[in-house]
Amino acid sequence: MKLLNFLWPVFLLVSIVYAIASGNAEQLNTGMFDAVKDAVELSITFLGTMCLWNGIMKIAQETSILHKFVKWIAPLMHFLFPKLKGNPKIQEEISLNMVANILGLGNAATPLGIKAMKSMQKENPNPDTLTDSMAMFIVVNTASLQLIPTNVIAIRISLGSQNPAGIILAVWGATVAAAFAGIMATKIAIHFWGERRK
Repeated sequence: MKLLNFLWPVFLLVSIVYAIASGNAEQLNTGMFDAVKDAVELSITFLGTMCLWNGIMKIAQETSILHKFVKWIAPLMHFLFPKLKGNPKIQEEISLNMVANILGLGNAATPLGIKAMKSMQKENPNPDTLTDSMAMFIVVNTASLQLIPTNVIAIRISLGSQNPAGIILAVWGATVAAAFAGIMATKIAIHFWGERRK
């Protein structure tokens, strides 16, 4: 982190000096203002998208829909997190995170994921070491299976794409492949080097 805090200002300073030295100060100035404008427009687009899906998530939490979903994915949860069978609270927190990721709500999934990780840490007999369940959760959360890539679609809309949802099939293929590879690799690692050796 300290290295990044040093590198980014250096890159920025070198870019500005080079632009001025090469006679591109006007383009630099225009680019900076265009970037600010694009950032504001993108933020507004994200805000609307996040409000919509976070509202849907809140409604789902207040109804039986979410609980039904948790029951539907129970076999998957048992396969991914066999050591959490006796802890429905943590399973529900992980399920909420997975729902948010499936809907493409990375920003909503993050606090849900942190909450689930904190709950697992409370049950962790070795606080300085990840449990098998925590390791698997990190992999599943990072792979982020998405049915609706909300953030990517929002970015494409803000950039004037004629078909912002055209990447859905590619996203499905990429996230399914990443999730499968990550889960299998983690299962193998847990089998050989996981908690069972302790």
